[in-house]
Amino acid sequence: MSQQEATVTITKKKQVRKEIGDKLAGALAEYKKELGEKKLATHVKKVSKLISRDLLKISKKRQQEKKKKAPKKVAKTNAKTTETKP
Repeated sequence: MSQQEATVTITKKKQVRKEIGDKLAGALAEYKKELGEKKLATHVKKVSKLISRDLLKISKKRQQEKKKKAPKKVAKTNAKTTETKP
């Protein structure tokens, strides 16, 4: 893996993790008073990390499957059948 690919992957991981965290925090906003803001933020961070990791593994696996299933180009030949005359 080149350095540029690694940078893109890290950026994508962080972006996905942040999006998941924002959605979870919004959905669980009611529980801020009960758990406390710091505890909720910690739990949301852990969960978003786990979910993003799994999502990226699945997407990577799908990309590899697509590459394997891609049809190979077959060279067309203009082979005419030759018949021998008796």
